[in-house]
Parts: sequence; structure tokens; C-alpha cells
Amino acid sequence: MRIAFIGQKGLPAKTGGVERHVEGLALKLAEAGHDVFIYGQKDYNQAKLINNPRIKLINIPSFKSKNFEAIVRTLLSCLDLLRRRIDIIHFQSIGPASLIPLARILKPKTPLVFTFHCRDYYHQKWGRLAKGYLKFGEKVGNRYADKVITISKELTKYCQENYHNYPHYIPNGVFVPQKKAAREITDKWGLSKDSYILWAGRLIRHKGVQYLIKAYNEIKTAKKLVIVGAGSYTDDYVQELYKLANGNENIIFTGNQSGAILNELFSNAYLLVQPSESEGLSLTLHEAMSYGLTCLVSDIEANKEAIADTGLSFKNKDYNDLKNKLIELLDKPELARDLGVKAFARAQKDYDWDDINQQTISIYKNLLNK
Repeated sequence: MRIAFIGQKGLPAKTGGVERHVEGLALKLAEAGHDVFIYGQKDYNQAKLINNPRIKLINIPSFKSKNFEAIVRTLLSCLDLLRRRIDIIHFQSIGPASLIPLARILKPKTPLVFTFHCRDYYHQKWGRLAKGYLKFGEKVGNRYADKVITISKELTKYCQENYHNYPHYIPNGVFVPQKKAAREITDKWGLSKDSYILWAGRLIRHKGVQYLIKAYNEIKTAKKLVIVGAGSYTDDYVQELYKLANGNENIIFTGNQSGAILNELFSNAYLLVQPSESEGLSLTLHEAMSYGLTCLVSDIEANKEAIADTGLSFKNKDYNDLKNKLIELLDKPELARDLGVKAFARAQKDYDWDDINQQTISIYKNLLNK
């Protein structure tokens, strides 16, 4: 099969759950003998880092704008389809899904798949018009795609209740990593095994980093707080976080990290905190679990679904409850260690890329047979 992915920024994934999801799926599809076409921004795609002849990166001109970047990239990607022989077109996220009807016009005989990652209009970086458009894209994707895939059981239920369709639940996958000893992170930030609490993601308000910093500032611990990631058109929020940190030398902002350094950061953390106000199904949680990390999460449905009984949760937006749960895990290293072992086992069993790939291929084949 020849599968085109539309909606992601590109490969290899640097930040963002959508990009990491597409990368994992593309690698497995290529391994199974399928040709994969990845549309992405010219300034993001790095073909030299994707060492697989079956994965073709298609560069789309960059258009830097918070509100229009993704939709312009999607529009140009759809137009490029005209000159390619494609068996399956697979859209990612609700914004790009708004152009599924255009793809239908351009490629009327090609099945269209839509993966519903998250209800992005809850993210506070978007203005009223952008949120309205994202809701429109959600409706279009659910009504006009030949098959809808949801990455969480919560989203599956939401689609059934609001669109009366029958999406196929396939969660995000995770590869079991090769852990690395602390070397570069020791040189850069003085970090060693189990010496820090980790947060990783994009610095956007709904990720709840402000609650984590407030809670950390009120506890006494020798462990540092390491915040990995950068803003995304959220400079005001990033400055607010720095102000909350108030020059605390034990709060380290590393900026975006990838590759070996990110591996070291996950390999050597004591635990990971996920204080998000809303999520689809967090790949950061899956990755942390694959490293055997205990996860402390806000009690939103998506987070509780991800960790099940392998971590602890606190009341969403309640930094006092977060503080108390942090203290509990810091005071009970045996509990943290046992939960980490359970998290690793769950990641291997329930979020295995091979199984996820087979389910996705089955959907593609069923659509082609129809």
C-alpha cells in the first residue's frame, strides 16, 4: 500500500504527540513493506535522519502563523496529492480534518482516514475564531472520513454520543527504549540518577506547569525540578513560568530536547509529573511508563486511562493536592519504584507499536476491499 499522512509538522518528531504518533506508525508501516508519504514543513522535515527508503518526506513551504500555519500546510498537502498515486490518505488532528472534503474532491476513489487526537479547542492558546474553526474541523472529520480512529476511550465515547458514529479505538504506541546513564545531563545541568522530578512537553497553559511550579516551591526536597520543552506562540505564558520559578536554582528550564539528551532525561528521573488540564492521550505519559517511571498526573479522564493503577493522581488544577502527592512519592521511594515497575509492564502490554500497526493496517485493507 501507499499511504499519505497529512496534518503533522514533519519527521523526525521533535516535539508534539501527533508527530511522534506519525513517526512510530510510519516506521512500522515501512517495516511491514508499505510506502509511506509524510507531508511536512520544509523547515521541519529532515530526510537525512530518516534512514528508510520506504518513508518519503514531502516538503511543504513554511508559513509562520499561529492561526494559519497548519491549515495552509494542509491545503498545500492536499493539492500535492493530485500528482501522486496514493491508496490511503490519513489525516491527523481536527484542524487538518476540516479539509477532508477537498481531498475527497481531488481523490474521489481514495479512502480517507481521520485520527482524532485531541479536542484542541480546549487549549488556551487559541482565540475564539480559531476554537470555532477547530470545532468545525472536528465535525467534518467525524462526518466525512471513511473511518475515524480515536486514541483514547474517552474520545471514542465522545464520538459515539455526539456524532453517532463508530470510531475505532487505537491508542498511541510506544517503543521500549534503551536507557542511558546520566552523562550529558550531568555536564549540562548537574543531574544524576533519581536526583530530579521531570516534566516534558510544550509550554502551553493547559499543560498546567504553573501548578507544578507552585507545588514544588512549597516542598522541601533536594531533588530538582526539570522542565523540558519550549513555548508554542505562548511567550507570555513562558515568562509567567519563569516568574513563578522566582530564580529558584533547583528549577531548571532546559528548552526543547530530543535524541540522546532526552533519553538521558527520561532514563534518570525519579518520577514524571503530568499536571495537564486537558489531554487526548499523552504520549509523554506512555514514554515515561516505557522507561519505568512513576507518573503523578492530574485526574482528568485521559490521564487516568493512560496510567490505570500504575501511578498516582491529584485533583485537576489543585496545586495543594499535587503538593501532597509529591511529598508522598518523595517520602516513599519503595512505592515509587513499585509503581514504576507496573508502569513499564503496562506500556509493554497495552501500547505496543506492533499491535497498533496491525490494527491500523487492518483498517486500511478493509477500506480498500470495500
